[in-house]
Amino acid sequence: MTTKMTATQKIFARHSGRDFVRAGELVTADVDVVLGNDITAPVAIGELRRVGGSVKYPDRVVLVLDHFVPAKDIKSAEQCKIVRDFAREWGIRRFYDAGKSGIEHALLPELGIVRPAALIVGADSHTCTYGALGCFSTGVGSTDMAAAMMSGKLWFKVPAAIRVTLRGTLPRYVTGKDVVLALIGMLGVDGATYKSLEFFGDAASLSVEDRLTICNMAVECGAKNAFFPVDDATENYLRSRGVEVSDSDRITADEDAEYEKEVVLDLSSLAPTVAFPHLPSNVRFLGKDDIGKIAVDQVVIGSCTNGRIGDMRAAASVMQGKKVADGVRCIAIPATPEVYSQCLDEGIIKIFTDAGAVVSTPTCGPCLGGYMGILAAGESAVATTNRNFVGRMGSTESKVYLASPYVAAASAVTGYISAPWEV
Repeated sequence: MTTKMTATQKIFARHSGRDFVRAGELVTADVDVVLGNDITAPVAIGELRRVGGSVKYPDRVVLVLDHFVPAKDIKSAEQCKIVRDFAREWGIRRFYDAGKSGIEHALLPELGIVRPAALIVGADSHTCTYGALGCFSTGVGSTDMAAAMMSGKLWFKVPAAIRVTLRGTLPRYVTGKDVVLALIGMLGVDGATYKSLEFFGDAASLSVEDRLTICNMAVECGAKNAFFPVDDATENYLRSRGVEVSDSDRITADEDAEYEKEVVLDLSSLAPTVAFPHLPSNVRFLGKDDIGKIAVDQVVIGSCTNGRIGDMRAAASVMQGKKVADGVRCIAIPATPEVYSQCLDEGIIKIFTDAGAVVSTPTCGPCLGGYMGILAAGESAVATTNRNFVGRMGSTESKVYLASPYVAAASAVTGYISAPWEV
């Protein structure tokens, strides 16, 4: 029996006080960060109160109001108040409200809360984002969040792993969003269920933002987590966020670690990719597949997947000097106050508004069909978000196409799904 471990196994071993853990084993592990938002945290808070529990490590808890902030209605206002009162009661310093808040999975890396080799759980499925920075992170239920707040620990089944080997470099207009959509197309929406996706090969050619996008959508093929090892790009990003990386935090898989299978992805062969309704795996490749002329009613540029400054710059580069097509609503949502400020400083917001787009304060908003861009029956949207299930962005009779900021911006200008070179 091998004693070699994947990177994910090593993190679990470290956090459970073990020398070795194997895939399928149940372990109880120390949790470094516990995350909740305005939808999930109130449920966790209710469970904690129901059992008379207390917050063991307030400094490990992060609460972000982002899904319906500023509050869209009375119910969402009451949800937010529950979280505000709880944060005040327990002295939770890492509490982020409107004005200081941003979309949680863009905000935490930006604030230096995510550290390599850490074990992070969040009551949101896209918590897997942070594996881009060399840690283990995964989404959990609200009751698990409550347990982690009370004990500082959680139990896990150690996931088996899939090795994803990247080759080559990305062509122009191809981004991390296209990489992960292509990967989900290869694996299917359940092809990595409860597996760890560990990335190898030419990852250095990908920006940290690209890696965050890829890890963000790992859950869309069922993965428990995704992981990129720390390299110079990671270290430079973390240092810019006030995080110093020690040698012991640079977790890597052992040679000959056991993987269930290997997937090889040639980055240089990829093209701008669109996930058609109603699955993220239903992918088409612009310039390669004949998709016809598909009209759109709405374009959304933002979300925890693609709301960072690089995403805003990409969209602006396509839209500069152009106009949003008649009959199209274009909504741009910088993911955090810092990104919003950068967009102001760089003239990106002016590019968007001059083109006829609207710009929102940071919010998840339309991604989950919350507000700021609900679709009516019969409408179609191109979005840089992460899910396109039936009814995800509004009516069950609407359609959502997932794409990169380049494709979304181009589609806003032409009025139909378009590659950026068509603008």
